[in-house]
Amino acid sequence: TNREFYNTFFNNVKEVVVPLVADCMASKRQPSTKPLEGKFDVNRQWDLAKDLVKLQGLDEDAYWLGKTEHPYTGGPGIGFVMVASHAYENNVLSNVYSMLHENGHALYEQGINWEYRFTSLSTGTSMGMHESQSRFFENYVGLSEAFAEPLIQLMRKHFPGQLNRVTAFQLFSAANKVQPSLIRTEADELTYPLHILIRYEMEQALLSGEISAKDVPALWAEKYKQYLGVTVPNNTEGALQDVHWSWGEFGYFPTYALGSAYGAQYKHAMIAEGMDFDAVCASGDLAPIREWLGSRIWTWGRAKDSKELILGACGEPFDVHYYTKYLTDKYSRIYGLASA
Repeated sequence: TNREFYNTFFNNVKEVVVPLVADCMASKRQPSTKPLEGKFDVNRQWDLAKDLVKLQGLDEDAYWLGKTEHPYTGGPGIGFVMVASHAYENNVLSNVYSMLHENGHALYEQGINWEYRFTSLSTGTSMGMHESQSRFFENYVGLSEAFAEPLIQLMRKHFPGQLNRVTAFQLFSAANKVQPSLIRTEADELTYPLHILIRYEMEQALLSGEISAKDVPALWAEKYKQYLGVTVPNNTEGALQDVHWSWGEFGYFPTYALGSAYGAQYKHAMIAEGMDFDAVCASGDLAPIREWLGSRIWTWGRAKDSKELILGACGEPFDVHYYTKYLTDKYSRIYGLASA
């Protein structure tokens, strides 16, 4: 991937997602988050997190779960993974979807060919590919209407008094509410790529010399108003919210959006090969999805690059239109838009 690739990618995303977000916000049909609001005991949230590890099919003998503010996945080497996440008393879905996301990273690392251990091949091939695994389980599985049934059943097990009367559709609606926000890591599925787009455009302007560091806060606020319609109150909730630039990691942010986009093509290929994707998600047994990704992506470690993996897994090169169509179809249906 290079600048030309990302320029084309983000132009396609912007063309579809910016007006789609505006249409969703203007729609009379607005999903409610009320059924999932309230205080949820943090200790029971961690018990729920452990059950999500089982549900996603990780090898628990090679898995460690810890606590942190910003979720991450790491580990000492092939096979063994260390996942850390957070639990907020007033936001049970934050723990649920952080776990689904990080466990996607963990499945990738656990699925790499054992023969690659102690070599440079024994990890994921790129950050974009790694994000495609985490965001596949968070978004394409976790935020699907089909998966809402086994997920709400698992959540009811740990919070029977609060969730016994909450339906799978109510969970699906609450989790997929479009809510333009200031903070990238708290963004919903549809607005998330716009947070990345803004950072990409900022990096382009900085590296080309078009702007200098002192211009960043004002341009940041301008872009957030333009793309997301929100007002940036301070730098903490603005340009200083991420650690990446302070670490010199320019050009890293686009991998998050690219990883999200890869997932739409995986899902299309799975269905094209005969998998009943919704039935698999609804069953709560994700083995067919793990086997598909495991044989086509995970096992190869770094022996193949992202282009080779996409071509081998999907039978064609990467195509952003699977992603924009997925977002358009899904959110048009949720919000009752004409293009559904």
